Amino acid sequence: MTHQTPAFHRIGVIGMGYVGLTLTAALARKGFEVHGVDVQPAVLESLGRGRPHVYEPGVDETFAEHIGGRIHIGSELPAEPVDAAILCVSTPVDEETHEPYLKNLAAAAEHVAERCTPRTLVVVRSTVPVGTTREVVLPRLLDAWGRARLVMAPERTIQGRALTELTGLPQVVGGLDEDSLRSGRDLFGGLADQVLPVSSLEAAELVKLTNNCHTDVIYAFGNELAMLSERFGLDPLEVIRATNLDYPRPDIARPGYVGGGCLSKDPYIMAFAGERAGYRPGLIGAARKLNEVLPVHVAARVADALRETGGTTLYVLGWAYKGWPPTDDMRGTPIAAMMPVFDAAGLRVLGHDPLVGAEVIQAHGGEPVDDVLAGFREADAVLVVTDHPDYRALDMTRALEGSRTRLVFDSWRILDRAGITARGVRYEGLGYTSAAPAAPVPVVTA
Repeated sequence: MTHQTPAFHRIGVIGMGYVGLTLTAALARKGFEVHGVDVQPAVLESLGRGRPHVYEPGVDETFAEHIGGRIHIGSELPAEPVDAAILCVSTPVDEETHEPYLKNLAAAAEHVAERCTPRTLVVVRSTVPVGTTREVVLPRLLDAWGRARLVMAPERTIQGRALTELTGLPQVVGGLDEDSLRSGRDLFGGLADQVLPVSSLEAAELVKLTNNCHTDVIYAFGNELAMLSERFGLDPLEVIRATNLDYPRPDIARPGYVGGGCLSKDPYIMAFAGERAGYRPGLIGAARKLNEVLPVHVAARVADALRETGGTTLYVLGWAYKGWPPTDDMRGTPIAAMMPVFDAAGLRVLGHDPLVGAEVIQAHGGEPVDDVLAGFREADAVLVVTDHPDYRALDMTRALEGSRTRLVFDSWRILDRAGITARGVRYEGLGYTSAAPAAPVPVVTA
């Protein structure tokens, strides 16, 4: 049996991007009637046929089962007011100024004000600067209704595990007042195993920003160590393994690219909020800058190596922003920063990704390759950008047979180094050069 609070039956979800899409599926699985709203015709058409436009395990099956039943998709909320309206619209940052764009959120709040009543619980799910729920959403509701029930309940899931985490992670809820908070706890109590109330709208806003900025900083330290190891001629994985083994302090993260829809923009949203309050968060800004520089640094290393050997064709494995858990999300993908470097070097770039479509690879300037092994036969160098399971399973002896490849840059160190170097192919990775000793097999204790 599904658990559902009687006060909430019909839920509106405004914004059918990743956050709204996965939340809609999770609510439907819990027995709620969900009305998803979006303004993009292609999204509406695809979802109306029960075909989600974003890859996420379990979402396809949920939409196929419940579209037209528990799930309804349209360009507006239904005429009869929903019990709760959850705002999941995007809040991108400007590429030049890095200031957050909040007009989508304002428009969503205005739509709710037009189609709903003060009885509707309004939930902000989008990631926003601290103070935004009160400053942008609340005035539009008060202008229309005179009063409002309003909560901030940030989305905190990881792609690839969203449906599990939506019910398993604590749902943080901050309310405008006690009545709002009580309603927010009731609503999310029908979704998740645990609801964590916080003291205000602003506290809930800061929780989401803190989660993602902290993650960005953690990864940045691993990347800083990789940059240092590269200069010292050492292997960062050896250093990290020795640093972490049975040591009772927080583990050092392995070096790797940091992207996605959240980590690539939330530090800027945090910085924007901090600067409005009179404080510039230097650590967060430095971490973001380092994580953005890393793909450019790698691209330059690969381009330089090809220039030395006279090669002109590069094969890139992995175009989404990450490979595990698998996703087709291109937001914050490393390849976006790498391609200008490859273009300037005059390289021909072949591309493969298990989930990213050929048209997307072409749009980013690559030549799609269907068979993962086929690209090796044409490439002078191979760059592994993501740690997708398909790449971890590659038989490198077979892949390099008949290939003219002379360099494999394995960003995540997931390939068979010994098998690669045995064929006379140069092997490198993040912070690791061919001159550095390979990391030993990690110690395994009983």
